[in-house]
Amino acid sequence: MAEAARAWLHSLDADQREAATGPAPAPGEAEGERTRWYYTPTDHGGLTFHQQRPAQHRLAMRLVAGGLSEAGYVTVATVLGLENVLDHVEGFSVNWGRERTRDPGMYYLRVFGEPGGPRPWGWRFGGHHVSLNNLVVGGRVVATTPCFLGADPAASPLLGGSTLRPLGTAEDTARELVRSLRPEAAARAILLPRAPNDVVAGNSARVGDRVIRRGELWRPGTHTPDRAEQPSTGLDGDERRALALTPAPKGVPGAELDQAQRELLRVLLGAYLDRVPDGVSPLPRYDDPAALDAVHLAWAGPTAPGEPHYYRLQGPRLLIEWTNVHRGANHAHAVWRDPETDFGGDVLAAHHAAHHPNGS
Repeated sequence: MAEAARAWLHSLDADQREAATGPAPAPGEAEGERTRWYYTPTDHGGLTFHQQRPAQHRLAMRLVAGGLSEAGYVTVATVLGLENVLDHVEGFSVNWGRERTRDPGMYYLRVFGEPGGPRPWGWRFGGHHVSLNNLVVGGRVVATTPCFLGADPAASPLLGGSTLRPLGTAEDTARELVRSLRPEAAARAILLPRAPNDVVAGNSARVGDRVIRRGELWRPGTHTPDRAEQPSTGLDGDERRALALTPAPKGVPGAELDQAQRELLRVLLGAYLDRVPDGVSPLPRYDDPAALDAVHLAWAGPTAPGEPHYYRLQGPRLLIEWTNVHRGANHAHAVWRDPETDFGGDVLAAHHAAHHPNGS
């Protein structure tokens, strides 16, 4: 990753580098930009594809690939291409006051710090339905979250009667799991009869119970949707409290699942944690039965295919959220987070305390 990042930065001119780089990761207020992330089609911060020559664009994608498994990279590349499909779905007619609204060139890459140097460094890649965040400390990848992927449309027709579903396993496996629960367990797993409009944690820098407003999903000064002050989930009052994130996970724990259900749970975890390469992914952690025991499944909305729905997996150092609500339940959001160390904050603080005790 460091070599790929250096090659990309070396290819840029001075103006491009100004947009493409940010300060080295360090605890404190300077982290404000690195820990600001989005998944809407807004300014994610960095150098866009449009601002690069084709050879530079290729080098950028090489860096992106370095932070992903092969399947993860193919999925990300597919999500980028879906901007063209979405434009077609909307009749090439949506206009938010910029030259192109659904735009596969509006993806941003920014490198923070000096790749491969002695100090921590990282990079962020994002645009509509993609947010990848990586931190490297001591030559080791220590954080890959928040990691967001979405798909709009979630399902698209292909020739020969096939269907393109980049996130289909994450949807189908979760539905199979919740529908397999005994009635008593299902009653505890299904927290609400209707689904929220979006993931509960939104694009918060730190996972918590704070209500995320619709306007916060967009960088200030860019297009802001109507009803900007409404909760992004569309829930309030008792409904919001029923679905709110709490330190003690809601839903049904893996400890109460039978062997077949536990296998489904592990497959579902893999649909998120295998986005990143072997050796970086925490999926092997769940080979330990006790770790799988602690993962809780919660659901909101109907469980029938084609209906708007939400689910989450929550446990120690784990929060996975999924929604497929809009466009007739054909618009999916799927995010993986580590509530304890998103953006690598704890590792970064420990490194800084050990190597820079005077704040130098």
